[in-house]
Amino acid sequence: MNPTREIDLVGMTRKVLKEKALLAKFIIVFAILGIIYALSKQKEYTSIVVLAPEASSMGMSSSLSDIAGMVGLNLGGNNMTPDAIYPEIYPDVFSSPDFIVPLFDIKVSLSKDDVQKMYSEHIMEDYKMEFWRYPMYWLGEAIRSIREKGESDQTNNGKPNLFQLSRQQDGLYNKISGSIGCQMNKGTNIITISVTDIDPKVAAIVADTLRVRLQEYITNYRTRKARIDLEYYKKLAADAKQDYERARQLYGSYSDRNMDVVLESYRAKQEDLENDMQLKFNNYSQTFVQVQQAQAKLQERTPAFTVIQSASVPLRASSTPRLYMVIGFILLGCVCDAIWVLYLRQQIFKNKNKKKKTIQTT
Repeated sequence: MNPTREIDLVGMTRKVLKEKALLAKFIIVFAILGIIYALSKQKEYTSIVVLAPEASSMGMSSSLSDIAGMVGLNLGGNNMTPDAIYPEIYPDVFSSPDFIVPLFDIKVSLSKDDVQKMYSEHIMEDYKMEFWRYPMYWLGEAIRSIREKGESDQTNNGKPNLFQLSRQQDGLYNKISGSIGCQMNKGTNIITISVTDIDPKVAAIVADTLRVRLQEYITNYRTRKARIDLEYYKKLAADAKQDYERARQLYGSYSDRNMDVVLESYRAKQEDLENDMQLKFNNYSQTFVQVQQAQAKLQERTPAFTVIQSASVPLRASSTPRLYMVIGFILLGCVCDAIWVLYLRQQIFKNKNKKKKTIQTT
């Protein structure tokens, strides 16, 4: 049987604490690094919006499905929805370029000086780069300048081209997609939208904009077929009304011209015109009813969202406090000191002694 190796934590701790001067050096060095790191990190604020869509817009077909959803159960076919965009893929909608790229041009105002600028300008101008990223940034810029020499941004009348974004636009897309989030609670169908930004007012503005645009996006998708049908029935109703008015004018003018005529041929033609007018009127009445039904269908398909929590300017930062960053670096310094005293220093000295012995033997 192999004897179990016990770790003497008390002895290791005493050995590290014996060299207090070395430990103090590690703590001071890592504390300075922690202060530099903390000062280079900008504070971030998160604004949250909570929505509750109506049950029918989420595809629930019965109260039993709603009750089962509250406890996280899936009853199969009872709660299936014919929509291709259902709540579970809302986060994918949020991360798509078709949804994020239009956010480049929204107007935001900063909390300090209340200056209005585009969201893309705010990201490029107000965000500061950490000092350790500068070497890679300069190298990347040099490579990009060589690759993109003589090339222009792929834009369409000054607007980003979704088919081919430029490198700068792709960087903006990645930055925005990383700062916004959408979570769907499968049990309660609650939608939570979050936006993180270095400016609390900008975070609240973008969060409210995302709420509006998500509602518009889902509403436009769910009502697309109903809107197409409504426009089609409106066109049919307009054409039927014109046909009816022409038939009525023709019948009226013919009746006025032949008011005192008693010939059967004139009466027969008058009856034909009257019957044609009546048919055109019946057709117009039917298309008018179809328009009303299409309008009711459009209203039925339009989802309703209840705002449980509106966007508000956050007062406290959501990022890690700088004091905690410094404390974390100090703890890291203590760990590095322990590793140096207990392991690395001995290994380095052993390797040096082995090299000296080999040199002496040779």
